[in-house]
Amino acid sequence: MTTGLHPGGSPQDPRPTGNHALPRQERGGHGATHADNRTRSSVITARAAASFEPVGRSVATARSFVRDTLQGWGFADIVDDAVVLTSELVTNAVVHAGTSADVLCLRSDDGVRIEVADRYPEREIPLQGTAVNMGSPDNEGGRGLQLCAALASRWGVEYTPTQKQVWFQLELPERAVGTRTAGPALPAHLLPLADGRVRVAVVQIDRTGAINAWNEDAEELFGYAAELVIGKPLTDLAAWPHTPGTSTGIVEALQLSRWEGTYGIRGASGRVIPVYASHLRVRDTGGEPSTVCLLVRDHERAVLQTPLRVSATDTTTSSEGHASDPFEVFIGSPAPDDLDGLLQRTVERARDMLDGDSAFLLLATDDETELEVRASTGLPSARQRFARVPVEAGPGRYGSARMPAVHEDLTVVPGAVPLLNGTGMRSVVTVPLKVEGRLTGSLGVAAEGPGRYSNEEALRLQFAADRIALAVESARLGELERLRRGSLSFLVEASDLLAGTLDRDQTLALMAQMTVPTLATWCAVYTIADQASDPYLSYVLHEDEERIDGLKALLSTISPPDPVPTPGARVWAAPAAAAHEAALRTSMRSLGERARLSSGIGTTLATAAAVGGETVVLPLVARNRVIGMLTLGKPSDEHFRQEILELAEDLSRRAALALDNARLYSERMAISQSLQRSLLPPELPHIEGVEVEVIYRAAGEGNEVGGDFYDLFPIRDGAYGFAIGDVCGTGPEAAAVTGLARHALRLLAREGFTGPAVLERLNSAILDEGARSRFLTLLYGELWPQEDGSALLKMVCAGHPLPLRLRQDGTVEPAADPQPLLGVMDDLELYEQTITLDPGDVLLCVTDGVTERREGTRMLGDDGLTDVLTTCTGLTAGAVAARIMRAVERFASDAPSDDMAILAMRVQGLQKD
Repeated sequence: MTTGLHPGGSPQDPRPTGNHALPRQERGGHGATHADNRTRSSVITARAAASFEPVGRSVATARSFVRDTLQGWGFADIVDDAVVLTSELVTNAVVHAGTSADVLCLRSDDGVRIEVADRYPEREIPLQGTAVNMGSPDNEGGRGLQLCAALASRWGVEYTPTQKQVWFQLELPERAVGTRTAGPALPAHLLPLADGRVRVAVVQIDRTGAINAWNEDAEELFGYAAELVIGKPLTDLAAWPHTPGTSTGIVEALQLSRWEGTYGIRGASGRVIPVYASHLRVRDTGGEPSTVCLLVRDHERAVLQTPLRVSATDTTTSSEGHASDPFEVFIGSPAPDDLDGLLQRTVERARDMLDGDSAFLLLATDDETELEVRASTGLPSARQRFARVPVEAGPGRYGSARMPAVHEDLTVVPGAVPLLNGTGMRSVVTVPLKVEGRLTGSLGVAAEGPGRYSNEEALRLQFAADRIALAVESARLGELERLRRGSLSFLVEASDLLAGTLDRDQTLALMAQMTVPTLATWCAVYTIADQASDPYLSYVLHEDEERIDGLKALLSTISPPDPVPTPGARVWAAPAAAAHEAALRTSMRSLGERARLSSGIGTTLATAAAVGGETVVLPLVARNRVIGMLTLGKPSDEHFRQEILELAEDLSRRAALALDNARLYSERMAISQSLQRSLLPPELPHIEGVEVEVIYRAAGEGNEVGGDFYDLFPIRDGAYGFAIGDVCGTGPEAAAVTGLARHALRLLAREGFTGPAVLERLNSAILDEGARSRFLTLLYGELWPQEDGSALLKMVCAGHPLPLRLRQDGTVEPAADPQPLLGVMDDLELYEQTITLDPGDVLLCVTDGVTERREGTRMLGDDGLTDVLTTCTGLTAGAVAARIMRAVERFASDAPSDDMAILAMRVQGLQKD
C-alpha cells in the first residue's frame, strides 16, 4: 500500500488529463443533475491518498486508512458511514474486479469527498432510474452503490479508458460551538453540595494525545505523580464508555473545540474513578494546538457542568419583551445537541419547575408496549437506566403512561410507577410524550412527601412535555440512525476479524474482546463440546483486568446457564444473586474481624459491584446445534438497551459460525496429524557402527496425510530394513496406500523374503486396491553391519530418486540403478543390487520433494543435490542431512509445495573396547 497526505491548498486532480474521458454518471441528493456540481467547486483544504493491492486483506487496510484520516481531521461524526462505503467499494475493486484500488480523501469546508478507483473500466455500472432497493442485509455483495445512495449526500461514477472511479460525498453535521449560557445568582443554601475541598484536576494534552501538564489535584485524585504520567497518552488512563454510533471516542473528544461529559480515569490503585470533564481546545502563540481538561469526581459534576440548575422562575418573554420559544424557555439555550444531554436537561428542568425531589423520563419502544428508562435525577445512582417496563396495567407494569396521572401516595397504590419502588418517593405526577397521537415517552416528577401534586401541576408538566416531545423524538430517531450505521461498521469489522482465524482459542478471545467494553462491561463464553456435555466456562473478560480472576472464580461457583436454542437475549439472574450473596457474607465476616479487611474481602466486594447489574445470555447456534453461550454483563444497577442486545445477537450468530468452523478445522487438523504420525515410525532403532539421521517436512497448510514416508526397522539379529517412498497425491486415498506399504514392508521382510520379492508382493497388494490404488515410488534396502567396520547393503530402487553414495575422498555416485515403480504393472521383474559402504562413507536417500525444488524455471535436480553432497565430506549423518535441508530451503524463496524426506546413513565402523 502506498499513501500520501497533503494538508492545505488545492491538490492536483489525480485522474488522467487527456481529452478521452467517457461521460460521467452521477447519483446524489440535493437535486444534483450534473457531475460538475460537486465538492470540486469547494476549496480543498487537505487530501490523503493510498493505493491497495488486489488482495483480500487490503479491504481492512483501506478501512483503517479512511478511519484514521477522518479522525485525524476531526470528522468523527461521519467516520462510520465513510468506512462502510469505502469497505464496499474497495471490495468491488480488489475482490470482484481483481485490480488494485486507489483511495483519495478530500477535505473541504462543507464535507468530505472520497474517491475509489479501479483498473477495470469495462465493468460498467448501469444507470438506476428507480428507487434503490437495499435488498436483504444478509447479502454479501452488490451493495456498494446502494449504500452510496442510502448514506451519501452525493455520489457518482466516472469512466476513463484506463479506470473506473466511484466517488461519494458526506456532509458534516452542524455542531454548536461557543459559550454556554450562564446560570443565575443563587443563595448559598441552593448551591450544589460537595464533600470537603473540591479538587479540580487540570490536565493538558498536546496534539499527539500525550499529557504535558498534570497538577497537584490530579496527583491527589488519581494517585499518579506528574513525572509518571507526563509524556504518556491520555488514552492509557481513560476508560471511555463507548457505544457504537452513539458516543464520541476520547481521541475525537480531544479534537473538538469544546466538550463536556463523563468518563473514567484508571487510578494508581487500578480502579476506574468516574469523573466529569470539561475540555477546551486552545493554541499557543506559535500556533501549536493542545487541549486543557478540567476533571472532578463525577458526583461533583455541578462544579463544571453548564448551564447550572435554575429556579422555577422562567418567564415567557425575553428581556426585550419579545415572545420566546416555549421549548427554549423550558430547556434553555443553547439546547443540547445529543439525545442523552437533552433528556438529562429535561428531567432536571421538570424537577425544578415542580419543585420536586426527583424526575425521570422514559422512551417508548416502536410498538409502544414498553417504556425504557433513559434519564433520571434525584434517584439512587440512576440504577434503572435502560430498564424496561411494560405499559399495560397490572402488577409491576406502568399503567398510567398514555394519560396524565397524579398519585398522591404511592404507598396506597404500590407498583403504579415501578421505577420508584424502594426509592422513598411518595407522590408523583406523570404525563405522556406524544407525537401525532403516538406515545413516544413518559415524563414524571416525584416528591418524598405525600399529596404534593394536583391536576394543576399535571397540566403544567403536560404543557412542557408537549413542547419537547417532537425534539426528543427527532433526537431519538437520529440516535437510532447513528447506532444503525455504527452497528453496520462494527459488524463489518467483527466479521473481518472472525473470518481471519481458524484457531479456537483465538476465536474465543476475539468474541470477548469485541464485546468488552463496546457492548458490555464484562463477558463470559461457555462452550459445549457435544450434546451430551455440560456447558464449560471457556473464556472470561472484564474491562478492568484486575476483576477478571474474581469474576472467573464467581462464575465457577454457579451452574452455567441452560443451553436454550431460542434466539435472542434472555436475562440470567444467577451471577447478580451470587455476587450479592458473596458480598453479604464478606461484609458480615469483616464486621466480625473488627474491620481488619483483607485483600480477599476487598476483591470480593469489588467483584460483586462489577457483576451486580443486568446479565443476559445469547445462544451460540451453528449448524442447528447449540455450541455455547455468550454471556454479557453490566456493573451494579445497570441495564442493557435493546439496540445493544440486537447488535449482540447479530454478533453472536457470526461468532457461533466462526467458533464452529474453528472447531471443525481443529478436529480435522488433529485427525490429520494423528494419522500422519501413525504412518511414520515412532522412533529409529540404534544400529551399532552406523549413524542414522532423518528429516521430514510435510508441505501445505494443515500438513495433510498421505505424502512421503520413511522407515527403519530391525529384521533379525544383525540385519535392518530401511525404506523411503512417495505415494502419488495426498488425502485419505494416498494415506491408505502409505499405511499399506509401510506395514507390508515390515511384515514381508521379517518373513524372510528378499528385497525383490517384498516389492513384488507389495505391488500386487497395491493393485488389489482397484480404483483406490495409487502408484508408489520406493527405495527399499537391507543393511548388515560387518565385523571389519563396513556395512553391506542390498537395495531395490523402484521408480524412486536414486540413492547417492559419498566416499571419504569427496566423490559422489549413484548407489543403485532405476527400476519400474509400483502400482502400475502386474508383472514386475525387479532385481537386487549389493554395495559395501566403507567406514566414513555416507548413503543419502531423498524423496522427489528435494530434487524437484523449484525457483521459477530453475530446479535443484540430481546434479544440484550431488553438488551439495560433495561439500559434506567428514560430516556426521545429522550434519549431512541438515546441510542438505538448508540448501533446499535456500534454493527458493517460496514455501515448499511438496513433502520432503531425507534419510542419511554414515558408517562409523565398529567401536573397539
